[in-house]
Amino acid sequence: MNIDVPDSLKSFLDEQVAERGFGSVAEYICKLIEQDNERQVLRRRLLEGAASSVSGTADAAYFAALRARLDAAANSGTTTRTVDDIMSDVKAKLKAEGRM
Repeated sequence: MNIDVPDSLKSFLDEQVAERGFGSVAEYICKLIEQDNERQVLRRRLLEGAASSVSGTADAAYFAALRARLDAAANSGTTTRTVDDIMSDVKAKLKAEGRM
């Protein structure tokens, strides 16, 4: 794939590649596309969440339990599971608990 870029942007791209440590302009552009895709996925998920019904109260007990879950997660190590796999499991659990 070839992309025509105006001269005014060519120097900007070259600067970004040099300053940010990319190996090539193509690598930099691929990273920009990946980031745009991630933003779109996040936006879609946020809009889905905003459109969903309220499932509970965000009180002190809720945040204490959330902190405990975050602490446990931080101490649990790493995983080979994908974000989509994890989200699927979380949604299934919430549905089973009647919170989604």
